[in-house]
Amino acid sequence: QLETLEQEEQECLELRPHPTEKTTHIVSHEHGMTVTKTLQEGEAEPQCQSFSYSRAKLRGLLLEGASLLLLRVLARRQTMPPNLVFSAINTEGDLCTSSY
Repeated sequence: QLETLEQEEQECLELRPHPTEKTTHIVSHEHGMTVTKTLQEGEAEPQCQSFSYSRAKLRGLLLEGASLLLLRVLARRQTMPPNLVFSAINTEGDLCTSSY
């Protein structure tokens, strides 16, 4: 029984004159998960947005780190179950599906 407890993703774009940095932090807690997104554009004040998902909505959730682990296991076994679909969180922090 594997569970993602915390995940952080950082993206930096060195665009002149306003470099941009996007950070997404996902943390598990007893009621579900909280996603916090931060956007920093140049010298402007960082924009922060946070929202939570209940455990019921997260059933079958596969985050990026767990997805990499699953792909390694499938590659090692050299098999791919048909119609392998999981819940995921996209780059905007919204729930979506991920198909393999």
